[in-house]
Parts: sequence; C-alpha cells; structure tokens
Amino acid sequence: MAKLLFGTAGIPLSTWTQETSEGIKRVAALGLDCMELEFVRGVYLNEIQTKAIADIAQNNNIRLSAHAPYYLNFNAHENHKLHASQGMLYKSARIAALCGAKSVVFHPGFYLGDSSAQASRSIQAALSNVVEKLKADMINITLRPESAGKLSQFGSIDELIHLSISLENTAPCIDFAHWHARTGENNSYGEFCELLKDLHKNLGKIALDDMHIHISGIEYGKSGEKKHLPLAASDLRYEDLLRALKDNEVGGCVICESPVREEDALLLKECYYRGS
Repeated sequence: MAKLLFGTAGIPLSTWTQETSEGIKRVAALGLDCMELEFVRGVYLNEIQTKAIADIAQNNNIRLSAHAPYYLNFNAHENHKLHASQGMLYKSARIAALCGAKSVVFHPGFYLGDSSAQASRSIQAALSNVVEKLKADMINITLRPESAGKLSQFGSIDELIHLSISLENTAPCIDFAHWHARTGENNSYGEFCELLKDLHKNLGKIALDDMHIHISGIEYGKSGEKKHLPLAASDLRYEDLLRALKDNEVGGCVICESPVREEDALLLKECYYRGS
C-alpha cells in the first residue's frame, strides 16, 4: 500500500522564525512528513538558496512541493497576461525542482465568459508550452492544476482529468474543500470514493499511488468558496474522507491549508493512522 504523508501549506505558524529552512525543521519536529512551499505571492527563493533548502528537506526526510502564485490565468485574453502566467509557472517549477520538490500546484484560470470547452482548449495550449520548456530544460517536476472552489474558476474534476490526459507530466491537485464548496455537495464517503475511482479509471493506478491533496475547512455560498476555516469550524467530513483515502489505498501528500495548519495537519494524520 502506498504511503500517505501529511504536512502544512507553508511554514508552520509555531516556527519561531518564519524562514523556509526553519519551517522544514519544525515540520519534522512536529512529526509531520511534508511541506508545500508557498510561492502564492511570488517566488521568494533564488537559486543560491535552493541547495540549502533541498539538503535540509532531505536530511529531515520531509517531502516538498510548491504552490505557484495565485494570479496566474492560462485563459487570459490578453497576450501579455498569458505570457506572464507561463513565465511565472515555469519559474515556480524551476525553483521548486531545485529545492527537491516533486510537484508544483497552480490555479489554471478563470472562464471569463468562455465555455468550459473553450477555456479547456486555451488552457491546454498555454500549458503545453510550459511543459515543453520544462522538458527541454530537463526540469523533472509534475504540474498540478488544482480543483477550484469558485464557480467562476476553471477547475472541475472532469476538467482536471482532461488536462492531465492531454499533457505530459501533469496530474491533478485535488482540493477536497474546494470540490465541496463548488456546489455544496461532494462531502460523503461514497462521493469521495467515486472521485477516487474516477481518477483511477481515467489516469491509472499512479493517480492514486501519488496524489497531491489539499484539505481544510471551508466557508462557501452560492458562488462557491468564500474562505478557509479550521476543520472543527467547518462541515467538511474529513473523517469520511480519510477513510475513503485509506480504503482506496491512496498514497502521496496531504497538505493542510487550514488557518491552524499544523494543528489540523496533526489531527488529520492522527485520525488517519488511528487503529492502523
């Protein structure tokens, strides 16, 4: 059975100095397994810093991933915005890979009045250029388009599956809170299992052996996601979700995006391994 790792989105809040190297050490000291580097407001690391980050992660047995900036939009209608998104995703992936990260998560974009099919074609075409440049530069990292929490955002499960089939080195990041917030549904053991079976059917066993997962509580309304919440303050049925992950032998990383990130990451890990 593939191993499921648990960690935080960004540096744990209890880290004395909010530096990436210290954050990795704190993750290990807490008994967690992975950490997502948050480039969400820009890539804050440079090439000189990456070797030390990679060494610290390896020495502490912490698996790294990264999240590219929020403002990317691969369905942008203006060429300069599209090219900026491509360049920033490439930079995020390159720096993340130098840090030893295996995946880089990103938000694919917004519909901007386009149909799902139109947006899908545009996003696939824009991302294919990034995939080819990463391949040409021998940067080995998986691009992870994330499931979206707002109805205005591209990122349904079917859309992510289609992108992952169409592009090399691409696989979904399933944010279960976003998936739930998008419609207010998708919050039961049966629905969680159906999603996992759908991924297996369309993307193969590797899709479950090495998933990248986001979990947090979520506040939502008619338009979808409003904000992340602690698990205890949300209606997300995380225990049912963890049972579905275990029963379907899912491996990979579970990244907790809760406002109390390390507390809830530890809660998820304890709940998952309870009785194992």
